[in-house]
Amino acid sequence: MPELSHRRRQLVLAICCMSLLIVSLDVTALNVALPSMQRELHASTAGLQWTIDAYTLVLASLLMLAGSTADRIGRKRVFIAGLIVFTTGSLLCSLAPNLDALIAFRMIQAVGGSMLNPVAMSIITNTFTDPRERARAIGVWGGVVGISMAAGPLAGGLLVESVGWRSIFWVNLPIGLAALLLTLRYVPDSRAPKARRPDPVGQLLVIALFGSLTYAIIEAPTSDTATVLPFAAIALAALAGLLFYEPRRAEPLIDLRFFRSAPFSGATVIAISSFAALGGFLFLSTLYLQNVRGYDALHAGLWMLPMALPMLLCAPLSGRLVGSRGPRLSLIVAGTAITASALLFAAFEAETSNVTLFLGYMLFGIGFGFVNAPITNTAVSGMPRAQAGVAAAVASTSRQLGQTLGVAVVGAVLASGVSASSYKNTFVSASVPGWWILVGCGLAVLVLGALTSGQWARRTAERTADQLEAVEVREAAGVVA
Repeated sequence: MPELSHRRRQLVLAICCMSLLIVSLDVTALNVALPSMQRELHASTAGLQWTIDAYTLVLASLLMLAGSTADRIGRKRVFIAGLIVFTTGSLLCSLAPNLDALIAFRMIQAVGGSMLNPVAMSIITNTFTDPRERARAIGVWGGVVGISMAAGPLAGGLLVESVGWRSIFWVNLPIGLAALLLTLRYVPDSRAPKARRPDPVGQLLVIALFGSLTYAIIEAPTSDTATVLPFAAIALAALAGLLFYEPRRAEPLIDLRFFRSAPFSGATVIAISSFAALGGFLFLSTLYLQNVRGYDALHAGLWMLPMALPMLLCAPLSGRLVGSRGPRLSLIVAGTAITASALLFAAFEAETSNVTLFLGYMLFGIGFGFVNAPITNTAVSGMPRAQAGVAAAVASTSRQLGQTLGVAVVGAVLASGVSASSYKNTFVSASVPGWWILVGCGLAVLVLGALTSGQWARRTAERTADQLEAVEVREAAGVVA
C-alpha cells in the first residue's frame, strides 16, 4: 500500500473509528434497553443472555475468517461488505416481532460486525507504519470505546424512554451509511502479498467450540445434566480437534505459532479476562439499576456515566503510555482498578450505597479505559504486516469470546441464585458469586500484565517474529517449510 499523507492517514483512522463506534454503541445501548425488552418480549434471564451472546458468539466465531479473508482478497472490499451487512442487520433488529426473530437478526448483525473491527484494525496497522504513531492511533481507537460507553447509555436510555427499545438500532443506520460512502472514496485497498488458503475444517471447529460452550453455560441453570453434558463434550472435542489439526496445516485459520510469543499469549488471555469483566459488569449493573432500584432507562444510563467518562479519558492516555513506555504500566493500572472495583461489589455490596456504587463504577471505568490499547498494540506490533489481519482478528476474537463468556457465566450464576418471587430482595446476594468471578478476571489482567511485559517476554516476541518472517520468506520463494 502506498505511503499516505498525514491528513489522509487521519481520515482513514476516523473512518475506521466510525465502524467501531456503531458496534460499540450497539452493545452499550442494548444493555440499557434489556429490562424494557424483557418486559415487551416476555424474555427470561436466559433469553436476555442470548440477545447479547448470539451476537458476540457469531462475531467471535467469524472474526478470524474475516481477518484472513481480508488479507487474501482485499481489506477494503471486506470492510465495505461488513458495513452493508451490519447496517442491514440493524434495520432488521428494529423490526423484530419477537425474541426469536431479534436473536436471529442479531446474528446477521454479527456477520457484518465480524468484517469490521479486525479488518479496520488491519487497515490501521498497514496505514500507520511507525510504531509510535501506530500506538497513538490505537489509543484513539480505544478512546472510541470510551465515547460509546459515555454516549451509549445516555442515548440508549433517552431513546428507550421516548421512542422505545427498537430505536436504539436506528442509530447505526446513518453512521453506517456515512462510513460506507467515506470508505468508498478515501480508504485505500491493501492485502497480504501472498494469499492464505481457506481453512473450512478449522472454521467449523471454532464455531463448534464457541457455540457449544456458550450454550452449555447459559442453559446449565435451567436444564438437566443430560441436556447440557453433550454440548460440553462437543466443546471439549472441538478444542482437542483444533489443537491436533491446526499445527498440521501449512496455512491454518489459527496460527498457533503466534502463541510462542509471551506478550501475544498474555494479550489474548488479558483480552478474554477484561472483556469477560465488562460483559458481566454491564449485565449485572443494568439489571440492578432498573429491576432492583427501579430507575428508568435514562436514569440508569446517567448512573453509568461515572464508568463511561473515565473510560473515555483514560483510553487515549493509555495509548500514549504504551507508545512511550510500553504496555506494562497500563496493564498494571487496569488490573488493579478492575480488581478493586469488583471487590467493592463482591465483599462490601457496593450497590447498597450511592457512594460505593459511584466509586465502583469509576474504578471500573479507569481500569477498562487503560486495558484496551496495550491489548491491541501487543497483539499486532510483533507480527509480520502480511498477517496483520489474522493477528488483529485473534485479539478481537479474544475480546468477543471474553464478553460472551462473561455474560454467560455471570448470567448463569445470577439465574441460579435469584428468586423469581422475591427478585428485588435476592438480587444483591445472588450476584455476589458473579462479582467474585469479576475479581478473578481483574487479578488475571494484573498478574499476566506484569509477567508478559518484561524483558523475557519481549525476547520471546522477537524470536517468534523472526521465525514467522523466515517462514514467510521461504513460502514466498516457493519452498515448503
